[in-house]
Amino acid sequence: MNIENILNEGTRALKQSKIPNPQLDSEILLSNSIKRDKKYIILNPKELLNSEQVETFKNLIERRRRKEPVAYLINKKEFWKDEFFVNKDVLIPRPDTELIIEQVLKIYSKNSQLQVLDIGTGSGCILLSILKERPNFYGTGIDISKKSINVSKLNAKQLNLTSRVKFFHSSVDNFKIGKYDLIVSNPPYIELFNLKYLEKDVISFEPKLALSGGFDGFSKIRKVINKAKNLIKKNGKFILEIGFNQKNKVKKILKEEGFYTNKAIRDYGNNDRCIISTKI
Repeated sequence: MNIENILNEGTRALKQSKIPNPQLDSEILLSNSIKRDKKYIILNPKELLNSEQVETFKNLIERRRRKEPVAYLINKKEFWKDEFFVNKDVLIPRPDTELIIEQVLKIYSKNSQLQVLDIGTGSGCILLSILKERPNFYGTGIDISKKSINVSKLNAKQLNLTSRVKFFHSSVDNFKIGKYDLIVSNPPYIELFNLKYLEKDVISFEPKLALSGGFDGFSKIRKVINKAKNLIKKNGKFILEIGFNQKNKVKKILKEEGFYTNKAIRDYGNNDRCIISTKI
């Protein structure tokens, strides 16, 4: 079977299962199956594939039909300017989270020397993207999941950042190492009740630990803010990702814990997505 035929077959199967972007997903999964880039697939439609390649591709298409996310099928996801290894132990990086990187780069110049803490680091994508952009920053990432710490360490190695970053398997409650100029966090903020309304490819495959913000969606946010106040230096910046309807409540919590809110940033869908604050 050649590239063109197998690609059409995959696209048809995904379309039947009502998977959005069936053509694109098919191309990505075939690229991965034959270890070639997408350009190669487009330029060589008549190339014949061996039975092992066909089998690998069909297996991936079948899993995608069951809504398993493409990022988990190919174990990678583009974020900011790099490719990150991801698996089911970590949340898949979202484009909206790149706003945190943008804001950090606006606030701090190339020559700034800072200690950065990332609470709930997951794949390490936020912290490592910041360190890549700012050569004089040193980073610390913590996560309650040991498996996600393994993923972030792997990504640090792939991006040649091992010398400037440390990762700790720890809950924020138990973490007492250091004082930081900048703290970033994308904590779980979805209300328990709303988890069941998430897309099937999110709720059935991504780690619930990284999604559930407890009964009201604020339990993890409250905890992160409460602990951040002891880990941050005076006048240090704290950048927090939030849910679209959480701005006012989060501002209130920040104020109670001794932070001044500088501004809220909207995402590409025009929803409030992150809050920048300063420790008073």
